[in-house]
This record gives sequence, structure tokens and C-alpha cells, in this order.
Amino acid sequence: MFANLWLVQDACGVTCAVFTWLLLMYAEVVVTSVILLPSWPSPYSICHGVLYHVLALLAVVAHLRSMFTNPGAVTLGNATPEYIESLQLRPGQLVYKCPKCCSIKPDRAHHCSVCRRCIRHMDHHCPWVNNCVGESNQKYFVLFTLYISLVSLHTLGLVAMHFVYCFEDHFAGCSTLPPAVTVMLLVMLTLEGLLFFVFTAIMFGTQMYSICTDETGIEQLKKEQRKWVNKSKWLNLKAVFGHECSLTWLSPFSTPEPGKSDLYQYIV
Repeated sequence: MFANLWLVQDACGVTCAVFTWLLLMYAEVVVTSVILLPSWPSPYSICHGVLYHVLALLAVVAHLRSMFTNPGAVTLGNATPEYIESLQLRPGQLVYKCPKCCSIKPDRAHHCSVCRRCIRHMDHHCPWVNNCVGESNQKYFVLFTLYISLVSLHTLGLVAMHFVYCFEDHFAGCSTLPPAVTVMLLVMLTLEGLLFFVFTAIMFGTQMYSICTDETGIEQLKKEQRKWVNKSKWLNLKAVFGHECSLTWLSPFSTPEPGKSDLYQYIV
């Protein structure tokens, strides 16, 4: 699964990624020990336990693949006569050499100062996955935001139902922990769930908008002149999630076919 292993050596990014894992671990512990286990093995705890852990697993795998997948970095040292000749340029066609990494920069590639590389179809650099979001890992990042928002929404629902069910008994029979500790843990989990849900839901929406319009976040920010052909939203989605529409679009275990960049046609 990690054949194209990649790791950005950035202290801030690694810290943010580890902090994300710690928050997910906290949610796992509270949901399991405070909400689900006291009523185990009731149908309620079994069904919600399976749903919660499936969503959490998909979110974690999507995060790991976002973090450890090469986002589409341009090969260093490709500014050679042999490589330029292999591009089969038309007479008068220009190529651009990045002044920072000294590589031939393809169209729609941008240099990332954190990764210290030019990234094809770069959308932005995300410290929470310690990586750029680019041509080769955008699917995983979109799925990460989707599953985190879903698991956060599910968690908020579980907390709300737990409060309603246990409020009359002052949480006396709803947890092996003291009532005050139980309430404190649930309040902290609620704040975490709200923060995660709002942030990832907005990010998921912006990513889907960028994909459907075939315009990256950097291109929108810089208001770059469009030099590529307008394609349908359906083709744009296929370019990110895979040429064949199937349930694999929702699976972070599935790797989209290579050669997605071949779908990008430019106006000449």
C-alpha cells in the first residue's frame, strides 16, 4: 500500500500529525469506555460500535496515505538536455525551470517551500497531514476530511444520546468513572467533535469544489489565467478518484490508476 513511500521532514508538520492521532485516540477511548462499554453487549452498543470503528479506521488509513504518499513531486535534477529533448516541444514552446529546486516545472505545478519540491497539480500544503495535497494524494486527503467529519458527527450524536439517557440518573449508572469525570470527558469530546466536524466539513466542501471546477486552491488564490481545457465535473472527479466509478472511490485502501495527468489537456 505504501510502495511510493514519502515523508516530509518538517517538525511542525510531524507535530500536527501526531497531535491529530492523539485526538483520535482520545475520542476512541472516551467513546469506547464511557459510551459503548457500559451498555455492552446490547444491540445499541454493537451497532454504534461497529459503525464508529469502521469510520475511524477509514479516517486513519486515509490520513496515513495522505501523509506517506508522494503528492506528485517533480523529479529533482531533470533540467537536462536529454529530458528536455524527450518532451518533444513544439517550435517556440517554452519550458520553465524552478529557481528554487532547479527542476523543469510542468504546467500547473507549484513549488512548496516546506516540501522543497515542485508538486504537480498542487492544491495546498496541509500541516495536519504533514504533506502537500497534490495530483497523487488528493483522493486520500478528500476521504480523510470526509470520514473525519462523519465520525465527528456520529460522535456528537452518541454524546447527545448519552447525556439524554443518563441525565436523570446523574450519570451514576452510565459509567464506572465518577459522574464529574464522566461529564468532563464528554464535554471535552463534544468540543473536539464540533471543532473537527466544522473544520473537515468545510475543507471537504472546498476540495470537492476545487475538483469539480478543475482549479486548485493555489490557482484560485493567485487568480491564474486558465490555460487548460474545461472538462465536465464527471471527468474531473474521475481524474482524482479513478477512471471507473465504483465503491473504490470511497476506499482509502484503493489506489487510483496512474497517468491521471494525461487527462489534463492544455490550450495551445
